Amino acid sequence: MRRRHPLRPRAPALPLLLFLAVAVAPPPAAAVGVNWGFAASHPLPAAQVVRDLLLPNSVPRVRLSAASPDALTALAGTRIAVTVGVPNELLRPLASSRKAAAAWVHDNVTRYASGVLFEFIAVGDDPFLLNHGQQFQPFVVRAAANIQRALDDAKLSSKMKVVVPCSSDAYQNTSTLPSKAYFRPDVNKTMVELLPFLANHSSPFMVELNPILSFQQKKNISLDYYLFQLMSRPISDGHNKYDNYFDASIDALVTALTKAGFSDMDIIVGRAGWPTDGAVNATSAIAQSFMTGLVNHLARKSGTPLRPKFAPTETYLYSLLDEDQHSIATGSYDRHYGIFTFDGQAKYHVNLGQGPMALKNALDVDYLPSKWCVVDNNKDLSNVSSSFSAACSNADCTALSTGCSCAGLGWPGNVSFAFNSYYQQHDQSEESCSFNGLGLITTVDPSVDNCLFALAIRASAATSFHPTFAVLWILVSVCIYSLV
Repeated sequence: MRRRHPLRPRAPALPLLLFLAVAVAPPPAAAVGVNWGFAASHPLPAAQVVRDLLLPNSVPRVRLSAASPDALTALAGTRIAVTVGVPNELLRPLASSRKAAAAWVHDNVTRYASGVLFEFIAVGDDPFLLNHGQQFQPFVVRAAANIQRALDDAKLSSKMKVVVPCSSDAYQNTSTLPSKAYFRPDVNKTMVELLPFLANHSSPFMVELNPILSFQQKKNISLDYYLFQLMSRPISDGHNKYDNYFDASIDALVTALTKAGFSDMDIIVGRAGWPTDGAVNATSAIAQSFMTGLVNHLARKSGTPLRPKFAPTETYLYSLLDEDQHSIATGSYDRHYGIFTFDGQAKYHVNLGQGPMALKNALDVDYLPSKWCVVDNNKDLSNVSSSFSAACSNADCTALSTGCSCAGLGWPGNVSFAFNSYYQQHDQSEESCSFNGLGLITTVDPSVDNCLFALAIRASAATSFHPTFAVLWILVSVCIYSLV
């Protein structure tokens, strides 16, 4: 959204010493990267993301949530290391057919391998997440093995490795002590297959961390513990002491791997971030504190109590841009993880590789006309609730949740927010502001303080990734591939 007002903090200001630490943050560890997802109704063109955000901010590596042709084309020749993701919806067809895996590798890796610096193929998107149940587990290892065979056949396996992202809830138990961690019983069978597969190919274990969810679940642990603040009271676990969530999470995984017989397996962090909206304590100030603390902690390369001087080989910050169509199964905040707004404007400072300099924003963003859809207060609004619900069910109203940036709008301001979200997602078409005659198109920006009403950017060839289309394309590709 276009920002027309200076951001006012929605949380207590950071302490002065912490602010100074942010301003003069040391360079990040060489192995820091950033996630780039595509679940947005109006994404920035991929070429603009690379040109305006990744390259000017010296981002050394990027993890794509899916194999976007536009993103891969834009990354060619940049020397930015690339991890490309395989969405969960593709696991079943890739597990069922070696030809499907070969077709996927041909279309999404081999085709770009001469110009793109591929590093990892991440098979699945948190397929072990507790919320998924057993939906994807039966297909994960077979899909990974088929992708590995396809890379071998294409003579690309020496240039990149196959990994499987694993959510931290797959090994973190109810205790806060890393020494008590173990893999969930329902994932043990899959781990018995996955861990030897990774070890046989010298592939690391990729873990996905969700610190705000952990903070919400563990009411007895202070926010300081998650923000790397020195005043945090350490948690004692035998002879080891933990003063931050990150180290404790890594050592919990080390413990689980050790109990499974793979104590020396390398670890990479595929996701670690903090949202700026969508929940209580999801603010730009807190996100900046977490991200800066994490980057500085990694730069010191101090490791963890169980692996001193041995930090995760790579860590990917989550995430580059907001995604207004991202699943909110875990929480409304999942659409607000962006370091940048969906239109490429930095929300806070974090060192992505550019050092102490301010982040460079996207330039010359092609916005739609300055028009918004609001509720017409001159109409009878007694039945407006049904229109409000319809708008929110098809648009993004997560900023209206308790404790969020637009929670204070009240009625009917929240209705206007919902109407406008729907209107912008539908390219400002006149009929998308009808709502049974209760909508009104205005050229006066209805934003209030930190509650910013979206103004969409013009739709381009760069579109959101649709797994359904990918599945259909795999089926078509298999037919073509088998004829070659």
